[in-house]
Amino acid sequence: MNARSIAASRGRWRGALAAVALMLAANAGAQQAPAATPEAAPKAPVLVDAAQQPGYATQSNAERQRVQPGNNAPVWRQVGQGVEGTVNFPYREYGVLIQPTVSYPGAATTNAGEAWRQVRNRVIIPYGGSLVLIALLAVAIFYFTKGPLKLHAPPTGRRIERFTPLERAAHWANAAAFVVLAVSGLVMAFGQYILRPIIGATLFGWLTYALKNLHNFVGPLFVVSLLIVIVTFVRDNLPRREDWAWLVRFGGLLGDQEMPSHRFNAGEKVVFWLGVFVLGLVVVGSGLVLDKLLPGIEYLRAQMQVAHMIHASAALVMIALFIGHIYMGTVGTEGAYAAMKTGYVDETWAREHHALWYQDIQAGKIPAQRSAPAEGSPSPARA
Repeated sequence: MNARSIAASRGRWRGALAAVALMLAANAGAQQAPAATPEAAPKAPVLVDAAQQPGYATQSNAERQRVQPGNNAPVWRQVGQGVEGTVNFPYREYGVLIQPTVSYPGAATTNAGEAWRQVRNRVIIPYGGSLVLIALLAVAIFYFTKGPLKLHAPPTGRRIERFTPLERAAHWANAAAFVVLAVSGLVMAFGQYILRPIIGATLFGWLTYALKNLHNFVGPLFVVSLLIVIVTFVRDNLPRREDWAWLVRFGGLLGDQEMPSHRFNAGEKVVFWLGVFVLGLVVVGSGLVLDKLLPGIEYLRAQMQVAHMIHASAALVMIALFIGHIYMGTVGTEGAYAAMKTGYVDETWAREHHALWYQDIQAGKIPAQRSAPAEGSPSPARA
C-alpha cells in the first residue's frame, strides 16, 4: 500500500468519526434541553351543556344567544304560549301567532283554536245533530201513532179572539226570522256532510256564502221580534198552580182528555221560558258578539270561539224544542194554525183545549174580543 492510499483511508475514518461525534453531541443537547411546559401547549375547546345551566328554561332570546348563538327557542316557546308580539297592524291580536293553551269540555288540552275545532267537530256537531234528529223522530212517531188532536164536539160558530193583530205580527215576524236562521244555520253546520256530496263543492260554496250573509242580516230582525214577543206574551205565560197538574199528566195528550189550562198550557209555558226567553236571549247575545254589534267588547279570536260554541249549542237545543212547538201549532192540533193565522178560535176549540181560559171568558174576566173586529166578521162568543 503506497502512501497515497494510506492517506485516503485515514481521511475517510476521520470523516466517519466526526459524524459520530456530531450525532452524540446533538443527542446530549436534546437530553439536556428543558421539557415544554403545559402552558405552552394549545388548549383543547371545552364543550358546555347549556341546558344544564341555571335558568336555561327561562332565558330570554338575548340571553340564549350568548349561550347558543342562533338558537331562538325562547321566542318560539313564547309564540306557542300565546304571548303577544309587537306588530304594526291596526289590530294588536295580529301579533299572536298561536293562541294559548286551554281546556274545553270535550277537547284535549291544547291551543284555543284547536280546542274550539275539537269541541265543534266532536261535541256540537254529532250530539246537536242527534238531538235534532231525535226531535224529528219523536214528532213523526207521535203523528203516526196518536195523530192530530181533533175536536170532540162540533164547532158552534161563535168565535173567541185568541191573538190580536199585534200579537200575530210579532209572532209571524219572529217565526219567519227563526226559520231562516235555523235553516241557514243547519246548512252551514251539516251541509258539508249531507248537501255537498249531492250538489258538489262549487254550488255548495255559493249556497253557504249566500246563507251566511242572509243569516247575518236576518239576525237583527230576530232580535227585535224576540224582544217584542217576550214583552207581549210574558203576562199570560207566568206560572200558575194548575200548570203542575198539567205537567204531571203531560197535558193528557197521551189520553183522550186534555188537562184544563189557562190561555197557555204548561207545555207552551215551558217553550216560552226555556225556548224563547232563556235560549232565545242566549242565542241573541252570542249572535250579536259574532256579528260584532255589541259595543265595548274587544273581538278577539278567543271570545269569538267561545261565543260560537255557546251560539251553536243553544241554537241546536232551541231548534229541537221548537220542532215540537211547530208541530203542535200546525198539523198536531186541529185549529191551532188557523188561530195564529186569523186570530180567532171557535168556542168549542177554546173549551176543549183551554178550559180554564174559556171559563174566565164566560165569567167576564177576559173579553172575548180584545181588538176592534173587522167589518163583516162573525160575532164573538158571549157569556
